[in-house]
Amino acid sequence: MSKNKTVQQHKFGTFLGVYLPSLLTILGLIMYLRFGWVVGNMGVPMTILIVIMASSITFITGLSASAIATNIKVGIGGEYYLVSRSLGLEPGGAIGIPLYLCRTLSITFYSFGLAEALLMFWPQSWGAPPAHIVQIVAVVVIVLVTLLSGKSAKLVLKAQIPILIFVILSILALAIGVFSHPLRAPEWTPTYRTAPQGFWYVFAVFFPAVTGFTAGIGMSGDLKNPGESIPKGTLGAVVTGAVLYMIIPVLLSITVLLSFDQLADPDLGVGTWTKVAFLGGILVYPAVLGAILSSAFGSVLAGPRVLQALALDGLAPKFLTRLSKAGQPAVATWVSGAIALAAVMLGNLNTIAQYVSVLFLTLYVAINLSAAIEQLVKEPSYRPKVKVPWYVSMIGAFGAIWVMYLINPYACIFALVLESAIFIYLKSKSLEQQWGDATSGLWINVARYALLQLNKKKLLSRNWRPFMLLFVSDVKERFQLVKLAAALGQNRGVLTVSKLIFDFGISSEKREEMQMQMLKELHEKNLEAFCEVNPVKDLNEGMLTISASHGLGVMKTNTIVFGWSEEKENQVSQLKVIRDLSKINKNILLVRFNKNYSSKKKYKQIDLWWGGREKNGDLMLLLAYLLKLNKHWNKAAITIRSAVNTLEEKQKLETGIIKLLPDAKVDAKVDISLIEDKDFTDLLVEKSKKADLVFLGLGNPAEGHEPDYADKISKMSEKLKITVFVQNNSMADSVPILLREVV
Repeated sequence: MSKNKTVQQHKFGTFLGVYLPSLLTILGLIMYLRFGWVVGNMGVPMTILIVIMASSITFITGLSASAIATNIKVGIGGEYYLVSRSLGLEPGGAIGIPLYLCRTLSITFYSFGLAEALLMFWPQSWGAPPAHIVQIVAVVVIVLVTLLSGKSAKLVLKAQIPILIFVILSILALAIGVFSHPLRAPEWTPTYRTAPQGFWYVFAVFFPAVTGFTAGIGMSGDLKNPGESIPKGTLGAVVTGAVLYMIIPVLLSITVLLSFDQLADPDLGVGTWTKVAFLGGILVYPAVLGAILSSAFGSVLAGPRVLQALALDGLAPKFLTRLSKAGQPAVATWVSGAIALAAVMLGNLNTIAQYVSVLFLTLYVAINLSAAIEQLVKEPSYRPKVKVPWYVSMIGAFGAIWVMYLINPYACIFALVLESAIFIYLKSKSLEQQWGDATSGLWINVARYALLQLNKKKLLSRNWRPFMLLFVSDVKERFQLVKLAAALGQNRGVLTVSKLIFDFGISSEKREEMQMQMLKELHEKNLEAFCEVNPVKDLNEGMLTISASHGLGVMKTNTIVFGWSEEKENQVSQLKVIRDLSKINKNILLVRFNKNYSSKKKYKQIDLWWGGREKNGDLMLLLAYLLKLNKHWNKAAITIRSAVNTLEEKQKLETGIIKLLPDAKVDAKVDISLIEDKDFTDLLVEKSKKADLVFLGLGNPAEGHEPDYADKISKMSEKLKITVFVQNNSMADSVPILLREVV
């Protein structure tokens, strides 16, 4: 083995690299075994209709693949590469991994088919073939095609030229045999002689005859100009196959050498051709064997390249990317050959073959969906040479899904469940993708549409949500603060975590790297938030500027979250910024975690202290309700507390709050205390020292009084576990008016 960068890899053109393998996979075994059966059951018109319908699905899929291939620089991996670069790494992997297994198992299928076909040459004088002769021959075939493809793709592709010649000669022999004898009128109506299940059953049996046109796409990494060769070669092969498939049933239906009953006999198989063709089976048998061998070659070339591409994208071990001196994915080829050999032990693969066919069809669904989404998203970078309307691609996708169901409903469900499971697994791995995809553009379009619709409306109190901006110096150090802020929004709002740095000269690449690191740290803790890195010259001025302009349209940030500093100088600075933020109507959450707080899995108590003179209580109650939606806080009891001077005030306040709580739809207890001669801080500690979180109102100190107010905040919260100081600076209709109605 040599290193990939020193490999001299041979590149192929349109004919040898795409058209030839695609056409030979289309003109495969089903053409020889089942075309007579289709004609004998359906008659000529309905057979032509089946050919047109089946070929339309493959042609549309070919168009979709061509659109994607002419928009990007296509690399190794064929269909997997196209899907992953359009829909993303996880959907690509969900398609690519089953695709690789299908390609590899196909080597075994075709090797079994070739082994069984070769047994027709078994001399009768030798007696009955040994019981395991088919498996033995299949093993030999797998070893030979694997060795040949691992040695040289050029040799394998050139070996398909004589196979194509044999296929063409067999079709000519069929035509000569037909016209060398008297002709008859074809049947014009279906008879369903041996297919009582009806039209769709026959269609499902025939459909695999037109698949395999993506064999050339699988060679994408070995093409000189994939953007040009894939459209020409793929569409050319599909059209050529469709034309031949409309000629062959006509030939079979007008010959007198076979009765219509014989045509409909599923056991006649290749005999449908040998009884009619010029020179009998002399030209037909080599074509049949060559068609099977060509399909095996197509699988053994394409499968390892999918595995190589998966390894390059980090979805398979890296050693599978190693190439031979001839530029072949040698390690991936040997691994694929080994899997194919192991599959021989399964014996009869007819049942599994249906599942493989359905998994291949999911690939066609993914290709069509990719092209449709690309067209719908209208990314500025999407400029394909082959343009396909999105609805045409969607017709191809739905057509493929329908055929999946026709072939085997259980296999269809199995395929969808398998690929969904792979997608969910890959999504959980938080894979890092190095390219943009259409799904990002799709979400941008959805977000754009939603924002424009919101822009036409005025958001009132029932629509209020916390759009929060949290300033942190380090995500890991402030993880509990981020976690609490996320819980306060609890999937109802939007949280952005902003890291301020004093470096205006930082490169965009470095900023992006820091943002991705922040996101990674949050994802590791199963937290969702936007992350930003903002360079500033002055901390206070930077916070104010970013807060004032943050957000878009009606989704502008309305709540700023700070972690209370333990440094007196920083505390004073925070209070000055908070006063300025209040002037631009930003709500403030000032959070302090003390050493006695616990990171429980289940919290039990939330206390809300309402002063009665400000509108902070409304926001506190709403935040307490949102917090209880979090799984860690859903068992916590909310207690609304307040301190008054007289029994009359106590009774009035208690009665008023209890009366309003049903309208607020918040389950909470009410506890009003007489302040008497106690210091409020002492009462606060006495009542709330066991609470897991305490909401308190936050005022704005007059200029010059910030140090005293900072001392007050520190003193009030120093013996509590988690304290959230709340300042509601929104307009009157921006949050629900609840507690203020008591006054």
